[in-house]
Amino acid sequence: MRNKFLIGFFLIVLFGSATAQEFVLPELEGFKKTTNYPVFGPENLWDFINGAADTYLAYGFVDLHVAEYKKGKNVIKLEIYRHSDNTMAFGIYSTERSPSFRFMNLGAQGYIADGAINFFKGNYYVKIRTYSKSEKTLQSTESLALRVANMLEGGSEMPAVLSKFPEIGRKMNEETYINESVLGHKFLNKAYKAIYEIGSDNFSIFIMENSSTEEARKSVEAYLAATGIDAVESGSGKYMLKDGYNGTVFLAWKDNLIVIISGLSKDQTEIADRYTSEILK
Repeated sequence: MRNKFLIGFFLIVLFGSATAQEFVLPELEGFKKTTNYPVFGPENLWDFINGAADTYLAYGFVDLHVAEYKKGKNVIKLEIYRHSDNTMAFGIYSTERSPSFRFMNLGAQGYIADGAINFFKGNYYVKIRTYSKSEKTLQSTESLALRVANMLEGGSEMPAVLSKFPEIGRKMNEETYINESVLGHKFLNKAYKAIYEIGSDNFSIFIMENSSTEEARKSVEAYLAATGIDAVESGSGKYMLKDGYNGTVFLAWKDNLIVIISGLSKDQTEIADRYTSEILK
């Protein structure tokens, strides 16, 4: 038994090493490619990004490939982060995105900002950076981004749940995915968030797509219990909660979907009903 265990262990190690080395990073004309970095995993990501590692690990980080492209004093750095699935890749991408950036058709979505090109595709989040101000180097950075996007496997679509957010009042390119502790509660996880502005009203809508009605029910019951409301018995419902951390919160759910709205006052039930009804229709 001990021998079988050791064999199995070494096969896992070997298989993990093989899958970690799956990339053949593209060449870039006129630049010398160097790949002297190790393939970083969850156990040593801190060695590369230090304090930011915890955030990446919270979004299902798997491994990281790094390369540098050099031409004289001009350097372009490439980082390819692989995450456990597309949702997690979007999640980490969305934490570093700003609506003020110049967006481009790259992967599922990408942007350019001050010499950086970031995008996500499939399970991958890609970051490319140069500090050079040379126009030719900046053009080469874009060329590299396109080559990497074409190289990577996976779909080039935004997460499907984002299409459930109503368009009226939604602030574009501010959608995010929160993997843990939605609204600061440990019992609320895995939510897409969009920000809305209607006149002087600013509020946030969270959509949680659960794997089953029962899973959704447990999350709803935990939230209701935390705010002093009895457990639910049906497969749907609408509630106005007094959340000690977030003030007035509107919650609605149906089947496996939960919708939470924060930022509205208790006399704005009509607005909350309008949005939750559209999402849960």
